[in-house]
Amino acid sequence: MTTTPATRQPCPPGTCDCDRDTLAGQANADPRILRLTLHEEKRLLARLEAITTLEELEHLQLRMYQQLGIRLVITPGFGEVRSVHGINIQLLPQPGLCRKTRKSVPAAIRRGLKTHPEITFALLNNQDLLRDA
Repeated sequence: MTTTPATRQPCPPGTCDCDRDTLAGQANADPRILRLTLHEEKRLLARLEAITTLEELEHLQLRMYQQLGIRLVITPGFGEVRSVHGINIQLLPQPGLCRKTRKSVPAAIRRGLKTHPEITFALLNNQDLLRDA
């Protein structure tokens, strides 16, 4: 007996811009994002909030891409970075990625960065912003 993996329920019509329907119509579309059910999304958000090191964050970025096809970009903002709000956290556009998920993932990462500011410093250091000249 073969079981199919659970897939995310479709958003109510007119409430989301996730383009879930285009996944079925395109031959080259990546359906992995549909594996992110509401239960799995809550687990992912909790894990992102609980990060303790930059390596753990980078590992989660890699796993999100491998398992769901989600590309997460984290870079320092254009101006001066005085708090975690100066860090640019962005999910690249992808058919099937819900509007709420695009907002909740960066918010969860910011909460984790607030809890562990050393991750923010390590991120800035990786971008050569805090290295000694």
